[in-house]
Amino acid sequence: MASALDDDEICNDDYYSLLNVCREATQEELKAAYRRLCMLYHPDKHRDAELKRQAETLFNLVHEAYEVLSDPQARAIYDIYGKRGLDVEGWEVVERKRSPVEIREEFERLQREREERRLQQRTNPKGTISVGIDATDLFDRYEEDYEDMVGGIPHIEINRMQISQSIEAPLTTKDTAILSGSLSTHNGNGGGTINLALRRVTSAKGWGEVELGAGDTHGPLLGMKIFRNLTPRCFVTTQCGLQFSSRGVRPGVTTVLARHLDKNTMGYLQWRWGIHSSMNTSIVRDTKSSHLTLAVQLGIPQTFMMMSYQYKFQDEDQTKIKGSVKSGFFGTVVEYGAERKISRHSVVGATISIGVPQGVSLKIKLNRASQTYFFPIHLTDQLLPSAVFYATVGPLVFYLAIQQLIIRPYVRAQKEQELEKQRESSASNITKKKQEAEAAVLLMQESVRRIIEAEESRMGLIILNAWYGKFVTDNSRKHERAKVIDVTVPLQCLVKDSKLILTETSKSGLPGFYDPCVGEEKSLKVLYQFRGVMHQVLSGDTEPLRIPKQSHRIDTDT
Repeated sequence: MASALDDDEICNDDYYSLLNVCREATQEELKAAYRRLCMLYHPDKHRDAELKRQAETLFNLVHEAYEVLSDPQARAIYDIYGKRGLDVEGWEVVERKRSPVEIREEFERLQREREERRLQQRTNPKGTISVGIDATDLFDRYEEDYEDMVGGIPHIEINRMQISQSIEAPLTTKDTAILSGSLSTHNGNGGGTINLALRRVTSAKGWGEVELGAGDTHGPLLGMKIFRNLTPRCFVTTQCGLQFSSRGVRPGVTTVLARHLDKNTMGYLQWRWGIHSSMNTSIVRDTKSSHLTLAVQLGIPQTFMMMSYQYKFQDEDQTKIKGSVKSGFFGTVVEYGAERKISRHSVVGATISIGVPQGVSLKIKLNRASQTYFFPIHLTDQLLPSAVFYATVGPLVFYLAIQQLIIRPYVRAQKEQELEKQRESSASNITKKKQEAEAAVLLMQESVRRIIEAEESRMGLIILNAWYGKFVTDNSRKHERAKVIDVTVPLQCLVKDSKLILTETSKSGLPGFYDPCVGEEKSLKVLYQFRGVMHQVLSGDTEPLRIPKQSHRIDTDT
């Protein structure tokens, strides 16, 4: 569940990483890890005044971690909210007699109250701007007589525009008011509508909505919508409305029955009665790598069959390519296109539509947070290969140019700014962690010497070299500087019975470690000797590691 504390309030101290135990560690495992570190950091083991002072500081940190994790109540709070959750004043919810489950429930109640206060500040605005462009003169003019087009400039015009906006105003945790409106114009004629809807969550299984609308094109509207879960795998949505106009009252009803066919597949049955009566059935399969839709509709005036497929690339930019075929009484339309994420909150896409008798169109869409900008460009009423070619190649060339010249430099600069801010905000904490790590390494020297002697006597595990941080291995990133620290001593200190076991927590919290590159991807590279043979292993920051298991052998000469 989400924390009731803000993200920037959570302390970075990881008690599990400090003790090198997993989050499911038992009391026995916690006690064993605690005793091991106490033997290492106990102040009475050091005579030098400076070492004694440093040992006392680290000993107190280890003791603090053990005190929290060995107490079921404190551990339950720490698991949810981190260290700061233990320090916040005014949380009179922790009774020592309460169980971890009761503590979690109490914190969840406080979080719900906090969310209710946040509801008053959230409106969830959504908007769409659509600009229709008629560019048929670019291609259709060449089909005319040569004399008619000499010296002429292709005529491109905006023939339609629509702007719509909606906001949500949560009244309570169950009631929401939704206000929406739209303005549209087409070839000089325009109109607008405004709608107000009140939605109430009636239970965990359903909700209901009442809608009132008015406009100069269709007249007043009175509608109602109901959603209900029939079973865990099946739900139904019913919408009915009365449209008032100069021709009288036009009723309409739409019912959708949906069912989960399997984990990734939904089946839909839709019945619509009213101005455009129809029956529709569709199957939608959505997986991590693809999205498939099959649909058949029988209705007045449109009857059609449709199939669409979308492939999702598993890359950082969330690239998707798609294609669809739709055929019915109105003709046949084939569409293909792609979309890609260009920044954290922006996605751009382009679709080419080829149909009979519609012709060729290019549809460009930009999503920016909750706003959508749509530009349908009608290129020709005929099926011209030149129009299809330029509609396909033109946006691709334009995107690649913008990507190289504007988007990538902008995103790179934004990331650098964010990293710099993160480094500045955590500079004092990192300095403190670095000093603690250096002090820990000094205190480990004697223990490490004894461990190495014991391991050499049995030809066990010897850590020859170990580095932690950011490694630059990609040739395209050679201009970047590697940011690593030597963690040979801390890792050797964790060796026990010729084994080194690291849990899935961040390695920056291990004794003798710190974060050398805040906000950047880190890994651990270890060169070690086991049974007289040298090995090398590379592990991610939060990836569990067990040595000598799953190692990679290299020549001893290297």
